[in-house]
Amino acid sequence: MISSQLPKYLAIEGPIGVGKTSLAEKIAREFDYELCLEKPDENPFLKDFYLDSEKHAFTTQIHFVMQRSQQINKYFSDELIDKKIISDFIFQKEDLFAKLNLSSAEYETFLTIKSKFYNSNPKPDLVIYLQASPKSIYEKIRERAKNYEEKLTFSYLQRVCEMYTNFFFDYSNSPLLVLNVDDIDFVSNQKDYETLVSHVKREIHGKEYINLSPQIF
Repeated sequence: MISSQLPKYLAIEGPIGVGKTSLAEKIAREFDYELCLEKPDENPFLKDFYLDSEKHAFTTQIHFVMQRSQQINKYFSDELIDKKIISDFIFQKEDLFAKLNLSSAEYETFLTIKSKFYNSNPKPDLVIYLQASPKSIYEKIRERAKNYEEKLTFSYLQRVCEMYTNFFFDYSNSPLLVLNVDDIDFVSNQKDYETLVSHVKREIHGKEYINLSPQIF
């Protein structure tokens, strides 16, 4: 069923390079959403993390926690409850990447520090999970050529994709739309973008999987 309007709080997730920010920005422009973006470029530790993840993972994650706390106050306070928000991440992301990159002791310390900044996560009315293969993501990252992403290895991207697959397999906090975007280009191809948005406009209950790749007969 097609809904008369898009969800009030719409969150887009998926591995690095899959197109979360580009999609959020396009939807925000077309449907008049306020953007709540992850802004990894503002994290001063991220470049060092990509050079030496073991050494710089903890400081990188703590900076993101502080950033998330500021975003919760800015976009999700009670007086802003009627605003339409679209984000290119979900707040649970910090726990996911902390588990992926931190030692057990670092992870426990991370959770303690995080609890001082925020204890609950804003709940999206719909989560869009952009799913793609590690190969597809690796190629897109190479195409956009951000200097600090040059050190990203294919094996790390495989781990990230596996992490997302496992997380969303059991996800039930919000309605979830899983879109496979391996072979579509919703950034520069308007038809692909409109196809994607047509699925977002539907009333999603529980979890739905959609393969947007062109069908060959």
